[in-house]
Amino acid sequence: MTDTRLPIRRALLSVSDKAGLIELGRALAAHGAELLSTGGSAKALREAGLVVKDVSEHTGFPEILDGRVKTLVPQVHGGILGRRDLPEHLSQMEQHAIAPIDLVCVNLYPFAATVASGAGDEDCIENIDIGGPAMIRAAAKNFDHVVILTDPSQYKGLVEALTEGGTLNHQRRAYAAAAYAHTGAYDGMIARWFAEKAGDILPPVLTLSGTRGELLRYGENPHQKAAFYRDGSTRPGISTARQVQGKALSYNNLNDTDAAFEAVAELEGPSVVIVKHANPCGVASAATLEEAWVAALRCDPVSAFGGIVALNDTLDAATAERIAAIFTEVIVAPAADADALEILSRKKNLRLLLTGALPDPAADGLSFRSVAGGFLAQSRDAGRVTEADLKVVTKRAPTASEMRDLLFAFRVAKHVKSNAVIYVKDGATVGIGAGQMSRVDSARIAARKSEDAAQVAGENAPLTTGSVAASDAFFPFADGLESVVAAGAVAVIQPGGSIRDQEVIDAADAAGIAMVFTGMRHFRH
Repeated sequence: MTDTRLPIRRALLSVSDKAGLIELGRALAAHGAELLSTGGSAKALREAGLVVKDVSEHTGFPEILDGRVKTLVPQVHGGILGRRDLPEHLSQMEQHAIAPIDLVCVNLYPFAATVASGAGDEDCIENIDIGGPAMIRAAAKNFDHVVILTDPSQYKGLVEALTEGGTLNHQRRAYAAAAYAHTGAYDGMIARWFAEKAGDILPPVLTLSGTRGELLRYGENPHQKAAFYRDGSTRPGISTARQVQGKALSYNNLNDTDAAFEAVAELEGPSVVIVKHANPCGVASAATLEEAWVAALRCDPVSAFGGIVALNDTLDAATAERIAAIFTEVIVAPAADADALEILSRKKNLRLLLTGALPDPAADGLSFRSVAGGFLAQSRDAGRVTEADLKVVTKRAPTASEMRDLLFAFRVAKHVKSNAVIYVKDGATVGIGAGQMSRVDSARIAARKSEDAAQVAGENAPLTTGSVAASDAFFPFADGLESVVAAGAVAVIQPGGSIRDQEVIDAADAAGIAMVFTGMRHFRH
């Protein structure tokens, strides 16, 4: 079809979100368009002094069933769907007294907001829009002749087009694409709500949707395109955070910041997690955030350079000074006090994100990973063990302080790429081995890094001396356990479940260390 401008002679406006409605109505009226509307939209337009015809007057059919049926009539859908380039369509429209509708402006009942408010099922169901999606899809299908607007952000472009004589075909096609995305996301949200009510978190058809927040400069590498999409979740984190300062966040920044903030939310008391390339390189809990920072940095000061720092409490001035002393890409915290903000403002490129709250590690939800031809979905790893869940399998039981460190280490292991081995001492990591094909290699790498960290700290013994160790999955052979013992660990926490568990237990007893089984593993691939 020739990309010529089409004027708007008749517009149907029916919106839940009234932002920009009056300005749009005035612009349409100023360019000679008749305004059709319903309910609150019609009331708002009239109160602004605009002449509006009720849809029921236009159709000759009253609203019925408490407003459930008001636009689902031939006079509306015929006016939207009729093709102006087909004489038979025009003839039928004239025969049935159906006037063309050139613009439909609709946004839908606030289903998501109603669910988020905690409303009951009846209110949620009443906020499932039926007529709105039908009109949107009809107008989008007939985009050659009809404009469809579904978001107030589109109004400015439409008004500019009116001043040029009308919309062009490529503009209407773009509005149509946005319209189908809008109704697709809306229906997907409703489908997920029904599935959740039925207790089916993995239904036969799973529809995902997101609203693009930012186009990113590139993805993991400069030759890759990337964007950040928000899925409407209210879970505190990167999607809800307010960026106080710093340059734009990159794909890797966002990925690493999410990993860091989810990890720090697991910990109790003032805690710090430092992440590099999506893996923690230092984790600690202490009496203050400043002390936790010092302990976390001690684990791997080399990797911490250019890292992501997550805090689970309000960032204070003393901690801000410490963090600002090294190059840091991102700091994420629930809040920051005025003195901390002033200190960090001197670091113009440092990104500071404030989330207002911490995510609930035990909350339900799904996580996703793309694969060729589809994606994998699973429930979030909300597993957490307590001392009551542990089984002591060695002759020696852990001491009270060792038990605290063992539980801490296992929580950290949950957020380290598999195979993962973590050494902890006094509530802080002192060695982290991540992402190796062999568990023995993870244990040895963590120990080697602890030796390097000890040299930086001016200490003679590796930091792992007298530590406890956690393994995210069982030791398949005794060699992994023996590597941990060689590093200086005096107690071990691991899931257990290997056919060679007894061999590993015997090795632990021979070394005189304590070992507990969790019965739960934390693979993170």
